[in-house]
Amino acid sequence: MKTYGVVLTALADPTRREVFERLREGPSSVAELAAGVPVSRPAVSQHLKVLKQADLVREHRRGTRHFYEVNPSGLDPLRVYLEDFWGGVLAAFKTVADQSQGGTPDG
Repeated sequence: MKTYGVVLTALADPTRREVFERLREGPSSVAELAAGVPVSRPAVSQHLKVLKQADLVREHRRGTRHFYEVNPSGLDPLRVYLEDFWGGVLAAFKTVADQSQGGTPDG
């Protein structure tokens, strides 16, 4: 399984993020994706390769054409990281709030 860092790195590029967002609308070919972004088909293919290596997209072939779609579990490492991060932040906030009200962190 990939780490959240791999996911963040893959989505850091604005064009790659746009390709990923467009795939949320449904499966698309490289040609269809290239028609909507300001880069060439080979560049879109390279972006898709990075997204695929990060497990964010899946590839299916129909004849000679390649179709890509979002991998539903691809964002799981990032989701888990953010849930853990915000859980820690909220716990710390609760501790500070309890202390400022004269309470104890345990309630």
